[in-house]
Amino acid sequence: MIYPIVKYPESVLLKKAQPVTEFNADLKKLADDMFESMYAAEGIGLAAPQIGISKRMYVVDLSVGKNPEERLVLINPEIIEKEGKQTEEEGCLSLPDIRDKVNRHFRVRMRAQDVDGKWFEIDGEELLSRAFQHELDHLDGILFIDRLSRLKKDLILRRIRKLIKNGEW
Repeated sequence: MIYPIVKYPESVLLKKAQPVTEFNADLKKLADDMFESMYAAEGIGLAAPQIGISKRMYVVDLSVGKNPEERLVLINPEIIEKEGKQTEEEGCLSLPDIRDKVNRHFRVRMRAQDVDGKWFEIDGEELLSRAFQHELDHLDGILFIDRLSRLKKDLILRRIRKLIKNGEW
């Protein structure tokens, strides 16, 4: 099932998501639906709040569906190590057509659970590291525009308000 992507300023995007406590067939189906929704939107990452579900889980696939081995599901994720810095342009499915440079860690080690509830650790560098951090921010009610300067964020919010007013958002 393809879920519609929730756009800013929907409240589910602005609050901390709830921990996942039940690992069952419904959760596996949700993960599959999240991949399908992400591919339909041509994204490389998707957090559950972006489809209106307040759960601490996200999916990432840098291959955008071309390589099934690159499909990653992280449930109740946390960063346990981080190093270095990188600044690259980011976008977000919940903020269509808005992009800007964001500072992130170059490498992170994540600790998370899989769809069966088993804990694992995974390292990410460069784009994968950025995807992990970007999606984790969604679980904490943080959007990439919150990591920009006040001036840049204000300009983007003004643009979004104008688009909403004109019925284009």
